[in-house]
Amino acid sequence: MEAASAEFATALHAGPEMMAALHAAMIRAGCSGELTGLRRLSGGANMESWLFACGPAHYVLRRAPSGAWLATRALDMAGEARIIRHAAAGGVPVPNVVFELQPEDALGLGFVMECLPGTTDPEAVLAAPPALGCEIATAMARIHALDPRGADHLPRLDAANGVARLTAQFIAAGGDRPIIALGLAWLRAHLPAPAPLRVVHGDLRIGNVMVEAGRLTGVLDWELAHLGDGHEDLSYGCMTVWRFGRLDKQGFGLTDVATLARAYEAAGGERFDPARFRFWLVYRTVWWALGCLDMGRAWRSGADRSLERVVVARRACEQELDLLLLLESDAPEVERQRHVAAPLPDAPAREGEPDAGEMLTAISEWLASTVKP
Repeated sequence: MEAASAEFATALHAGPEMMAALHAAMIRAGCSGELTGLRRLSGGANMESWLFACGPAHYVLRRAPSGAWLATRALDMAGEARIIRHAAAGGVPVPNVVFELQPEDALGLGFVMECLPGTTDPEAVLAAPPALGCEIATAMARIHALDPRGADHLPRLDAANGVARLTAQFIAAGGDRPIIALGLAWLRAHLPAPAPLRVVHGDLRIGNVMVEAGRLTGVLDWELAHLGDGHEDLSYGCMTVWRFGRLDKQGFGLTDVATLARAYEAAGGERFDPARFRFWLVYRTVWWALGCLDMGRAWRSGADRSLERVVVARRACEQELDLLLLLESDAPEVERQRHVAAPLPDAPAREGEPDAGEMLTAISEWLASTVKP
């Protein structure tokens, strides 16, 4: 029944059937009022998010794209809802989970939560003052202070086992990417000592925080939550990909790492360890490169044929470049001083019909102006 409802929901769009099913689920949960404005939110590399109003209040339906996809994940939707409630009890700013979907709702696997004020749009969030970085660091410290005993349903991740899993994932993906192989070798040679288990959000970055008027209103998207090393969260939001072009501000694209670390420590977080921070920065860059490759495999297999999945899969090479930049300081001096050939001159202006590259440029511009907003 559960699997059947998940597959039915995956094929369902925001039409009368979905509106009626969601309205019935809201009534079951004690939320009365007319249901209006149902629309899918853009963004989200994995989960679906649907915004709607029920009476005067606004809500978000968060659900898995399919039952088959969710079966591959370490944390199910009920587990995600549970950790969000645990975080709320610990003073972390998160949305209130209203109810979890049931098989009879015929809406798939997920839950409904209250909609927080603000936006997750990276351009808007990164226009906030640097103090927002300190607020994110404070929320992170509160997450890491949560009692792990109240989150014993979460998967566990330690550095050694994590690197072993990445290696297996790399081999399953073909094992033919030299830069990723280099990153894995570096990780094996720089394993940190075991750290105390803490609740780790796992996806804490710009794009997964809600911000209004430059202030943090909530931490979203807990699907990758686990028990592990808190420095993993500190490093993840500092990855180049999650700074959206703010190359001069490594601390979440808002500030510098030293300021971020001081704010984290001042809020009760553990002492900042630069070596541990760098390990997890390299680890999560390798992890995301492999994650991009896996999205391509999911699209090819038919498990998820969304446009977003195949577009994100093309970004594996960006992570390989970031990985090289992270490891550049470890290269032998003779290699770092090696002469780099000058770039090729710009091609002359084209005449005649547009070529394949120009067609792709047009599609890219259309996606940016029409689909992404």
